[in-house]
Amino acid sequence: MKTFVGKSALVTGVSRGIGTFIARTLAKAGAEIIGIARSTNDLKKLKKEILALGGKIKIISFDLNKIEELSELVANLNLNHQIDILVNNAGIEKYKHYSDNSLQSIESIINVNLLAPMEITRLLLPRMLKRESGNIVNIASLAGKKGVAYNSIYSASKAGMIKWSDGLRQELHKTGVSVSTIMPGYINKAGMFFDGGQKAPMLLGTSSPQNVADAVMKAIKTGKGEIIVNKGFIKPLLSLNIFSPELGDFIVRKFGIINLSKKRIN
Repeated sequence: MKTFVGKSALVTGVSRGIGTFIARTLAKAGAEIIGIARSTNDLKKLKKEILALGGKIKIISFDLNKIEELSELVANLNLNHQIDILVNNAGIEKYKHYSDNSLQSIESIINVNLLAPMEITRLLLPRMLKRESGNIVNIASLAGKKGVAYNSIYSASKAGMIKWSDGLRQELHKTGVSVSTIMPGYINKAGMFFDGGQKAPMLLGTSSPQNVADAVMKAIKTGKGEIIVNKGFIKPLLSLNIFSPELGDFIVRKFGIINLSKKRIN
């Protein structure tokens, strides 16, 4: 994509964290934002910010847990908008001992993090394919590459997103529709990790939410399939884990990641 001017970008989870940075960055580039989140007040705040920047935005308060209502939501959007860019950013996580989770909590994480992105994409994809143009960007996590103790449901949802994106990207090769996956590590200044108030392990470090937004822009412009956003030594560590998960477990323990995750319970 050479220009964002005149393009519409549907971004989920825009009311806080990384989502606000993605929305603002796309708006500054000239895209019209269609922002979806639950919090009406936070959506109104973001709208005010983007309008002050000279951008365009439409806000929709919606709970992505309501999978069965997504078809109506997208149908209404299609009446007035051509969605050129879809950024599946919304996500939730709940740090707990696995046995303390309820079925409802498991379903809510899987619904928001995986099923909702899959369903929104399914509903928007036919029009993109007809135009032979579109960009789908899925915000996953490095937790989908190496499972995280006390956060295994979130890890499962993000692993599912990574592999779903991988398969879909191959399926859509040469259709004009690109599929990209962004995999952030620990993020500072905003987002779920920042809100937890814990310090990231020194060897892994943190990245800024703007780094994630910049990765989204790069993915849209180039069609790059996967982008890791992390300043630490994560790539060689992930490679080691492929060959020896037990060695990966050992390194994770030594880095203090399991103890950090345990501190984030509740």
